[in-house]
Amino acid sequence: MSEPSGAPLEAIAAALQRERRRIGLSLAEVARRAGIAKSTLSGLEAGTGNPSIETLWALSSALDVPFSLLVDPPRPVVHVIRAGEGPALASESADYIATLLSASPAKTRRDIYLITAQPGEPRRSEPHLPGTVEHVVMSTGRALVGPVGEAVEVAPGDYIAYPGDVAHVFEALETGTAAVLVSEHRS
Repeated sequence: MSEPSGAPLEAIAAALQRERRRIGLSLAEVARRAGIAKSTLSGLEAGTGNPSIETLWALSSALDVPFSLLVDPPRPVVHVIRAGEGPALASESADYIATLLSASPAKTRRDIYLITAQPGEPRRSEPHLPGTVEHVVMSTGRALVGPVGEAVEVAPGDYIAYPGDVAHVFEALETGTAAVLVSEHRS
């Protein structure tokens, strides 16, 4: 598996600055709400650092915006992402990479990710915005997916939907596990 290319730091920096200013909060207040150091947020807004998926999820919750808004720059009408490319973010606690394939266009509420994961530490996610629903279609391998305590084993071709606004987990059970995840944001 290739290393994740990461979301462009400039795009993350611009989005963080824009969204923080939009809601009129200081660096210190957004950092406090996200549970991260003010210096970490300052560095991210300056375009430095290497944010984990957990840090960006915490910031998206603190700013009350979909995760994808922080990592996906504007795209042309025809959009192709080749395998191994795209804004990929790694988990700090599991061998898990989420590559954003498509962010929600204006007035829609869905993001599409390619998930690649390896056996080991499961990827545990804190609740996302209220009303979020996640849909997963397994491509290769097997995984335990769903709400913590209610995860279901899924295999290639299986589909599962579950509330993303409760703590949930994705635990790869085989090497080379991959899935497509669609995150719906409801108001």
